[in-house]
Amino acid sequence: MEYRFLGRSGMKVSELCLGAMTFGRETPEEESYPILDRFAEAGGNFIDTANVYSRGISEEIVGKWLKGKRREDWVIATKVRFPMGEGVNEVGLSRKHILAAVEDSLRRLQTDYIDLYQVHAWDSATPLEETLSTLNRLVEQGKVRYIGASNYSGWQLQKAIDVSLMNGWEAFVSLQPLYNLLDRELEWELVPVCQNEGLAILPWSPLRGGWLSGKYHRGMQAPPEGSRVDEASRQNWSERWEKYNTEHTWSVLDALYAIAQRLGKHPAQVALRWLLQKPGVTAPIIGVRSLEHLETNLGATGWQLSDEEMAELDRVSEKEPPYPYWVSNIPRE
Repeated sequence: MEYRFLGRSGMKVSELCLGAMTFGRETPEEESYPILDRFAEAGGNFIDTANVYSRGISEEIVGKWLKGKRREDWVIATKVRFPMGEGVNEVGLSRKHILAAVEDSLRRLQTDYIDLYQVHAWDSATPLEETLSTLNRLVEQGKVRYIGASNYSGWQLQKAIDVSLMNGWEAFVSLQPLYNLLDRELEWELVPVCQNEGLAILPWSPLRGGWLSGKYHRGMQAPPEGSRVDEASRQNWSERWEKYNTEHTWSVLDALYAIAQRLGKHPAQVALRWLLQKPGVTAPIIGVRSLEHLETNLGATGWQLSDEEMAELDRVSEKEPPYPYWVSNIPRE
């Protein structure tokens, strides 16, 4: 496992981040601990969770496992934004909610500080200055080491960075966006912002709910019963079958499988390796349900795709940008 700086910070994280969203949901608590142990054995030091994952159960599992470990060896990330109760103030990015939520996360994680505290999404109801000044206070108090954002648009991210810098507050060091071979829209605006401002990119859903895991092949008429995509179709989640059952998806998978076969690699490993070699990407967040899934994903480290293989995957997965992005990309003669 290699280690990379988290944006412009001086903190290093493993090139794969273990996502804990499945803990307490698809993965029972007793099966979560061996996954954490194996990730640590492989050299991983970066774990991502959120207070909203199973209403705090994911954080509790990570906290129980972390107890007794050398805390400084670990980079623990969590998030705040979405509802954690029925109260009118138990949601959002207000000062009231953030200060209550961070204390709850610290208690569940059984730690004195959070390494990376991320806003889970934009909150249009709260003044940005209120959110950012509160996060800055948490850093000053030592309860949080660094702050980051997730699921922001380009203008939202740039505005947040500018407001922080203008006020001398702690600025975001990372962005956690949707990014994979089937979802490359962030390259039109978010990647340039992150590169210009020095933010680490921490892609979530790097295998898009299993679409890039090797389970899906051209000619299939429906997702496997009980799969994540099958559940997504029933729940109307973003990775549902109806959204990705397209010629573009099958063309990407055809190329992915061909390269994987030539290299003797698992398709998931090639999809993760492609992300690891994309500009600005620091650590894809791998969300696994089992030790077998983790073992497969760990195989994305320790080797490289060639320039030709990267170009082939880039070409087949590229989408034509809408206005105004195609205008801004017109080369100067």
